[in-house]
Amino acid sequence: MDNNNIISTHPGDQLIEQITKVIVGKEKAIRILVTALFSGGHVLIEDVPGTGKTTLAMAMAKATSLSCRRVQFTPDVMASDITGFTMYNKGTDRFEYRKGLIMTNLFIADEINRTSPKTQSALLEAMEESKVTVDGQSHPLPSPFMVVATENELGYVGTYPLPEAQLDRFMLKLNVGYPTPENEMEILYSRRNKNPLDGVVPVCSGEDVLTCIEAVKNIHLDVALYKYIVAITTATRNHPMVALGASPRASLALMRLAQSEAFLSHRSYVTPEDVALMAPYALGHRIHLTQQAKVNHVSVTDIINEILSGIKPPYRKDKVNKE
Repeated sequence: MDNNNIISTHPGDQLIEQITKVIVGKEKAIRILVTALFSGGHVLIEDVPGTGKTTLAMAMAKATSLSCRRVQFTPDVMASDITGFTMYNKGTDRFEYRKGLIMTNLFIADEINRTSPKTQSALLEAMEESKVTVDGQSHPLPSPFMVVATENELGYVGTYPLPEAQLDRFMLKLNVGYPTPENEMEILYSRRNKNPLDGVVPVCSGEDVLTCIEAVKNIHLDVALYKYIVAITTATRNHPMVALGASPRASLALMRLAQSEAFLSHRSYVTPEDVALMAPYALGHRIHLTQQAKVNHVSVTDIINEILSGIKPPYRKDKVNKE
């Protein structure tokens, strides 16, 4: 394989094309979601209701042929509904495991902040180790496995905000945003007598996704880029307006996302631009501001932009070490 280019055609291009049939005018959000898929990570989508958060995940599931289950989280959803449970079988005279809803390739957790902390925590082991433990017995999840969780950024009455430990399990946080008037007209037109999801066709399999995940892991990073990533995450911990900075898991997420972005760009090497592009998505939900920052209306985005502008990239894109 040529060191300067990844294979000219791979599932990423066709996957993005299929999802674009359903989600109009949000090519960037679609690309970021596919980047997370090929990184082997989980995604938290936060936005106002009705912007296509769930539809985005369902379109990706259909285009990848992955098994998919969607759960609408409410306070009465139990942890055992997610992980499964053991039940006594009179015929065999023994207890047997009954699979939970999480036994799928793509698990869509709708409004994850509306269920109890106990149920939220049931996802922790699954997201980190791709397995669940029920009554002392471990059960592996299907591979690939990905959680796409959604939550509304408004209306916190009756919700249980995700704790820092669980937020850290998500590789990135994504916002979809409102469409432009032109795109909204196109949405109305496309849905006047049909559901665009019906037009999505599978373009890759679970095996293809696993192949892409392995290919992403082999994307080259120069030593200077490792230092660049660490400098960015370290700066979040030392910033005077930050109460809790990004964890080492954030550095790993940023590295993998940069590799995946390079892969989708048909390159076998990462550039500083890949790192800077993915930094807001990998770090935004992991940074918690001080009260002073909130009073001064300083946002997490402001902090990340300040950090990126204050750290000199190791080299220009056209000077990247490709060896």
